[in-house]
Amino acid sequence: MKVALLTYSTKPRGGVVHTLALAEALARAGAEVTVWSLGRGGDEGFFRPVDPAVRVRLVPFADRPGEDVGARIARSIEELGLAFAVAGESYDVVHAQDCISANAVPDCVRTVHHLDTFTTAELAACHERAIVGPRALFCVSAAVAAEVRAGWGREATVIPNGVDADRFAAAAGPEGSAGRGRWRARLGRYVLAVGGIEPRKGTLDLVEAMATVQLVRPDLTLVIAGGETLFDYRAYRAAVDARAEDLEVFPLVLGPVPHDELPALVAAADVLAFPSTKEGFGLAAMEALAAGVPVVARDLPVLREVFDGAVGFATGPASLAAGLLAAGTPDARRVETGRALAAAHTWDAAARAHLDCYRALVGGRSRHPVRA
Repeated sequence: MKVALLTYSTKPRGGVVHTLALAEALARAGAEVTVWSLGRGGDEGFFRPVDPAVRVRLVPFADRPGEDVGARIARSIEELGLAFAVAGESYDVVHAQDCISANAVPDCVRTVHHLDTFTTAELAACHERAIVGPRALFCVSAAVAAEVRAGWGREATVIPNGVDADRFAAAAGPEGSAGRGRWRARLGRYVLAVGGIEPRKGTLDLVEAMATVQLVRPDLTLVIAGGETLFDYRAYRAAVDARAEDLEVFPLVLGPVPHDELPALVAAADVLAFPSTKEGFGLAAMEALAAGVPVVARDLPVLREVFDGAVGFATGPASLAAGLLAAGTPDARRVETGRALAAAHTWDAAARAHLDCYRALVGGRSRHPVRA
């Protein structure tokens, strides 16, 4: 089976991580897989090496100074779609992983990782078309599938994310001690958040919570990793910086962390804070569980579905602070529950489930290959 997976970026965002890991697992299962993406800002490859069994097609996408988000989204759709069409390649299934790539290539299938609410006209239209247009939808959790059903009357097939659990478990083991030691020497004891400073990541609530935490545990620093995005969050970042200064929290913002160094950063943390207001699955939290690191997450239906029994839940800054402080008391049962949960989510299982759905799509109501 020939499969094209489409994503919008080469950066380490959750949907891009999903795309590459799924592509490699599909290739292991015998599929012929090509990953298409935009190579933004001169990028000539993804944030990590990709298995040679997966073919990669990057479409150059130059930066334009002063271009606003709406225009950049429209140009992203146009350039990815044009390159895909001009290539003239045929696939049994074309699978988009985000609203940009779903708009770029008609008659695709699409994974809806999570749902957003946009006020910019171009983004709102992109989001809408990417839900109503694809011939079939996947979701990584039943909670998001329920949102799609309630909002658009469409049924999505639920296929949970896989997790590279072994990589994070190894970082927490004896062979990872040197990597953990380097991070601790640099950062001390820390609460880790992954995903950058964004409204969706609940950073303001986390800063508020850390002000309380540091009254009890002044040795704990807030460390924020990641944060590559298409969107302009400068105003939110300024509000977070101002509030952090008022509260004297002073987070250490690392930005994107190299792929090979991320597991040790996670494994060396005292606790992972996961106060997101919107998520589809929670891959960063699952990676922390694989490393045996306690997690405190916002109490969302999707995170209850995926993590109930393995993490602590919080509803706002006060309960988040309480959860982060409580995580300092070891809970062996929860650690083992979390490790088992992470190990149960494999990319090979996700690939098998996708292939079953692909075969049904190709052999069912639409017997013709999806073509560029």
